[in-house]
Amino acid sequence: MEIIVILTLSVVMLILLAILLKINKKNITTIKQIGESKELNELTNDLPENEDVCREILKMLNNENVTIKASSEGSQASLYIVANNAILISNTKKSFTRIQTVAHECVHSVQDKALLWFNFIFSNIYLIYFIAITALTLFRVIKTPGIFAIIFVMMSVVMYVVRSLLETDAMIKARYLAKDYLDSRSAVVSSENINKIVQNYDEMNKFGVKFYNYTLLLSYFSKVAIYCIISLIMINV
Repeated sequence: MEIIVILTLSVVMLILLAILLKINKKNITTIKQIGESKELNELTNDLPENEDVCREILKMLNNENVTIKASSEGSQASLYIVANNAILISNTKKSFTRIQTVAHECVHSVQDKALLWFNFIFSNIYLIYFIAITALTLFRVIKTPGIFAIIFVMMSVVMYVVRSLLETDAMIKARYLAKDYLDSRSAVVSSENINKIVQNYDEMNKFGVKFYNYTLLLSYFSKVAIYCIISLIMINV
C-alpha cells in the first residue's frame, strides 16, 4: 500500500510542478536559443581563456588557494570538487555564458564547507542506498519494501533541499559576480555589450533557476518512482 501511495504522489507532484513552473518545450527552446546565439557568443571572444577567468574571479573573492584544472578535450563540464578544493573548468570558449558558469563554480568554492561536505558525503550514501535496496528487492531479500521506500523518500527530500540551497545560491550570486568581472574588463568589452550580456543572463536565469530546481526534483524522485515500480513488480511476481 505504501509503495502505491509513494509512487502516485511522486508522479503527481512532478507533473503538477512542471505545469506550475511552466516547464515546457517552448521555454526550454527559448533558453537554448539564447545560449546558442552567435551574436552574443561573439561578445566574449576577446576575453581570456576560462582558466584565466577563473583565477581572476577567485582573486576577486579573495580565495586564491583553489586548484584549477581544465576539463578533458571537448568537455563542457565545470564543477567545484570540495574533496580536493578544486575547480574543474570547461575549455569551451565560444559561449557568452561561460563567464557566468565560471563565476558559478567560484561561488561554490566560498560556500559553507560543512554544507558542501555534507552534500558530497550524503550524495554518495544516497546513491549506494538506492543501488543496495534495488538489488536486494530484485533478489527478493527485501520482502516488505514499504519502509525502505519511505526512508528513500526522506533521503531524497534531504538531498534536494541541500543541493537546491547550494545551487540556487550559486546561480543567483554568479550573475552579479560575472557582471563585476565584465566591468573590470570594460577595455575589452564595451559597456553596451556588457549590459546586453547581463540582460540575457537575467533572461536565462529567470527560467533557468526554476528549471534547474525542477530537474533536481526529477532526478531524485524518478529514482523513487523506479524503486517503487520494481518493488510492485517483485511483490506481484
